[in-house]
Amino acid sequence: MNRTALATITGLLLGLALVFGNFGDMLIVALFGVIGYGAAKILDGDIDAQAWLSRSRRSR
Repeated sequence: MNRTALATITGLLLGLALVFGNFGDMLIVALFGVIGYGAAKILDGDIDAQAWLSRSRRSR
């Protein structure tokens, strides 16, 4: 799925959350969407989670 289709589907889902809920509900849906997007990037191998975690451990 390309980025345009993904952005369109995301926009439609956020719009539905706003119509059937309120602004707070839409923000919760958007937050979970961002979390899911990040998890998918890690699972696809686009983001190296091990390197990110090792950097955060060294900085402490």
